[in-house]
Amino acid sequence: MTVFWRRRGRMFAPACTLVLVLLSAACGGKKDVVPSGITEVDKFLYDKGTEALNKKRWYTAREYFQRLVDNYPQSAYRPDAKLGVGDAYLGEGSTESLTLGIAEFKEFLTFYPTNPRADYAQYKLGLCHYYQMRGPQRDQSETRQAVQELETFVEKYPNSSLVTEGTAKLREARDRLSTAEYQVGYFYFRQRWYPGAIERLRALVKADPGFTQRDAVYFYLAESLLKVKLDAEALPYYDRITKEFER
Repeated sequence: MTVFWRRRGRMFAPACTLVLVLLSAACGGKKDVVPSGITEVDKFLYDKGTEALNKKRWYTAREYFQRLVDNYPQSAYRPDAKLGVGDAYLGEGSTESLTLGIAEFKEFLTFYPTNPRADYAQYKLGLCHYYQMRGPQRDQSETRQAVQELETFVEKYPNSSLVTEGTAKLREARDRLSTAEYQVGYFYFRQRWYPGAIERLRALVKADPGFTQRDAVYFYLAESLLKVKLDAEALPYYDRITKEFER
């Protein structure tokens, strides 16, 4: 029986009792995740990891997949388990987990460059950066990384089943970068610094001819050119608006 003693009206257990309780909890809290009698342990770990991943239990999924990756280097399930670890980090979605996901997908592409799911790894690598993109008025480092990795995906795996989705994500990432550039050019226009606006907007037209909001770029570029008496250079941009954005 535990003996308690009183101090200033409160009850305390002796220190040795508390230590025993903590040690007991620590020793009994962790159990082997693989039941006895399982013959294909790697398959068991992969199946359980996949089940947890589908239920969005990210930490549990990583535990199963990582154990397979670490302990069964010759398993046929190891490449997919490596992707599973990355998917769990991607699913969690925090800045820290996305950074870890980037490392996992890069490692997969390094160790399994000819694997049938290399396209999947490259696409997910791009997504890890895509989901960290910031607003147009903020730092665009992650956006540039997303564009780079998604461009690699589209160019290297044109026959991938994910290419339609990847192309759409690439357009969104490029639009984010181009919007940031457009806003600078528009700011110069509003400040009546027309040479600066012309330089910025011309560069944008050249760098991203598919920019979704290029009609606005054409308009303010043309208006800026008119302001500095370059009417002949302005007219083609007005013409582009009517031709490319016919209703």
